[in-house]
Order: sequence, then structure tokens, then C-alpha cells
Amino acid sequence: MNARDSGPSGGKKGAYKPQSGEIPLRQDDAGRVTALDLPPGELSPEMTAYLAKCDEKLGFVPNVLRAYAHDDAKLATFAGLYNDLMLAPSGLSKLEREMIAVVVSATNRCFYCVSAHGAAVRQYSGDPVLGELLAINYRAADLSARHRAMLDFALKLTEQPWSVEEEDRERLRAAGFSDRDIWDVAAVASFFNMSNRMASAIDMRPNPEYHGQGR
Repeated sequence: MNARDSGPSGGKKGAYKPQSGEIPLRQDDAGRVTALDLPPGELSPEMTAYLAKCDEKLGFVPNVLRAYAHDDAKLATFAGLYNDLMLAPSGLSKLEREMIAVVVSATNRCFYCVSAHGAAVRQYSGDPVLGELLAINYRAADLSARHRAMLDFALKLTEQPWSVEEEDRERLRAAGFSDRDIWDVAAVASFFNMSNRMASAIDMRPNPEYHGQGR
């Protein structure tokens, strides 16, 4: 979703030129985004340009951004945190962060995030099978010890956060993660637990483009 780095989700160029404060939409953006009837808000020039850049780079505006665009401050906060966690420099690769997103979202049965981030896993990894395995049962995937430890931790933080203890952090250290990396694993997993719950609460629907990407 970062307009500076479109990630793996390249696509056709959007032809639509938004007016000031307007969310870029095209004729092929049919269908609802959420179950809530929230009119688009007046967006700042920065957020208008951000959505237009997403449309240019990806070929569409991710529905999660359209959902948050009823309020400029909420959109800016969400986009800023997402871009920092998923795209900024980190000891975790972008693929690893997407892997966490898929496993957490699958555990929470979040249709939107499994669709969007499953597509990212397929494209970053070049392996469509991996995207499916992570969404269904990551334990069946041929994972490195590092990735198994990372996803085990993300799952535990999702299902039983109160039970995380030093032993769990030590398993990550033994797998090669620094303490800063452990922070990033936890931050990505925590963000998607929040995002999954919002998506489920408002019945956010994924863009149809996600379903065919990386196949």
C-alpha cells in the first residue's frame, strides 16, 4: 500500500485523475467496500496524492484505504503505521512480514487480509503454493527453522497473548532474531490482529485483483 514502494502488486496504470480531496475510483471499481455507509471524507492534498499514487503504481486503490478514507486523520495514521511496519528497513524481509500477516489473518479468519497478503506472499516468494499453505496450515509448509519459529511466535501472540514468556523470546533468539527483530515480529503480528478485527467488524471486502495475483 506504500505509494513509494508498490511492493509485489504491480498492475496496469490507473487512468483516473482525482480532483482535490477525492478518492480515485474507476468504472471497474464495482462493488461495495464495507457494510458501513460512510461517505468519503474531505482528504488532505497529501492523502489525495497518496491514493492517486497507489492507483498509478498498483492499478487500483486497495479497499482498506478506501475504507479508511471517510476520515483523513484515520487514513493518514493507518497508512503511516502500515508503511512503517511492512515496508521500512527491518531485520525482517518484506516476505517475512507478509508471511506473518497471512498466518495471523488466517488464524483470525480475515477474508480481506488473507486475500491481500496471500497475494503478496505469492508474489514476493514466487511460490503460489506457499501462499496457500500459510493460509491453510503453515506447519505443512517446508519452512526454515527461522520461519517456523517466527510463525509459531506470531500464532501464539494471536491465540494466547497472555501466555507469551521469556522462553518464547529465547526461541526466536536461537533462530537468529535480534531483540529489535523480535519487536518487529510482535509489532507486525499485533497490527494485523487489530486490522483483522476492524475488517471483520465492517465486513471489508478485498479488491478482486488480489485473487489472481501471483498464480
